[in-house]
Amino acid sequence: MLPIPANELNGSGALGPYWTFYHAVVAEQLKRWLPDRPGLVLDLSGGRGRWPVQAAGAGHHVIEVVDFRRPSAPGLRDASNRIRRVRADDLSFLPDASVDAVIAEERALSLELMAESTIEDVVRVLRPGGRVLACVDSLVLGMAIMAEQNYWAHLCQTGTGEVMLVPWPDGSITRCFSSVQLRELLTDAGLEVEWIRPRTVLSPSTVDHVLAADTRALNWLVRTELEAHPDDDDTVGIHLVASARRPR
Repeated sequence: MLPIPANELNGSGALGPYWTFYHAVVAEQLKRWLPDRPGLVLDLSGGRGRWPVQAAGAGHHVIEVVDFRRPSAPGLRDASNRIRRVRADDLSFLPDASVDAVIAEERALSLELMAESTIEDVVRVLRPGGRVLACVDSLVLGMAIMAEQNYWAHLCQTGTGEVMLVPWPDGSITRCFSSVQLRELLTDAGLEVEWIRPRTVLSPSTVDHVLAADTRALNWLVRTELEAHPDDDDTVGIHLVASARRPR
């Protein structure tokens, strides 16, 4: 069974409270992760999140890359005028070592089936000492999606270490990662991994139960989640998130 029903993965439906919690976790995690000093941030989330506006609100200048091959949402209002939106399918428009941080939220590396090429380009434009924050689909999610579609033969190969490409009911294909595979992707590109962990370990039912009892408990839930530190645990959660740094 899917850890979250497929029709709920877009954030709508009965799991609304869970997605409110999920996005609050992402926002707080990004707040803690962003550089203390204002700099140039590259956002590869594809125009599917609110993260460029959050980074700009923290004083950073942001280049938001929207892949013209994929649909994207209209950009959120940027009162700071610090966000530049660029339509491109690679980073060739950026010079080497030109950005201070890279945000690849909204499963950006899972949507790029050749994630190795993408992360190599990221390392090229990242300044020495700069950091990458990346979110990907986990093997837990991939196996659940395939089991729901009765792809049992494919599931037999999930323990072999091979790349796991997952066909979704809507016809799209994404790449799912174990924590070992995600670490290898980042280190093989020349990055030093700081940590890898599930985006959330609290279940939708737990979140729903707590928030139903006290809607003011959201901040407490977010703190509990971020203080759990389940590093390299890929046995729970639909997404993995990693932080890595380019050596100086």
